[in-house]
Amino acid sequence: MPDKNMNIPVHIGIIMDGNGRWAKKHFQPRQLGHRAGANNFRTITRYANSIGVRYLTLYAFSTENWQRPKDEVGALMRLFKDYLREALRDFMDENIRVRFIGDRSAFDKELQELMEEVEQASAPKTGMVLNLAMNYGGRAEILRAAKSFAESVAKGERAPFELTEEMFSRLLYTGGQPDPDLIIRPSGEERISNFLLWQCAYTEFVYFDILWPDFRPEDLLRAIDIYNSRQRRFGGV
Repeated sequence: MPDKNMNIPVHIGIIMDGNGRWAKKHFQPRQLGHRAGANNFRTITRYANSIGVRYLTLYAFSTENWQRPKDEVGALMRLFKDYLREALRDFMDENIRVRFIGDRSAFDKELQELMEEVEQASAPKTGMVLNLAMNYGGRAEILRAAKSFAESVAKGERAPFELTEEMFSRLLYTGGQPDPDLIIRPSGEERISNFLLWQCAYTEFVYFDILWPDFRPEDLLRAIDIYNSRQRRFGGV
């Protein structure tokens, strides 16, 4: 558990990366790497909730991930369904509210219905908010918000000069939530990969050369410790 004096970030984002490389390293098919990553997702989510994280956003499936081999995408979709069924059965014992961010219209009807069911079942929860980014892309999110405001202008509901950063933020999938304080990327890669582009303007980033299935609660604490060692100026002196 964290030291009692440790400042726990209100909102943490994690780019869950490295499942395929983990599978290759262990001479396993990529699908088993994704399953190992899903198991670790449960561990880290529960731990984040236990230490007082208020918002956790996990990058599960990007708009670009559709370009992967068809059999791998199919395996991921089955894995998502298995997780959501498990969430309805077991995960609801946790005081965690689940939300899905991204364009869910690309998923099949069964998956969309499971997503809706999980959101509704967890809505009364008062603990951590878990945002699962599925078919999510930061650029697509910004375009969606811009189109939404443009439509309100076309209908005469708004004037262009009324648009502010605060109003625009409310049009994003994460509207009403604080921007992430910390984003963590395991796997050794050091890039944003189209994740929370608007929201991460002043986010602290921590990169680890650890594949996601091997990322442990102690690594999360290590990232928070690094976050605590930095001085956030938000453009000031």
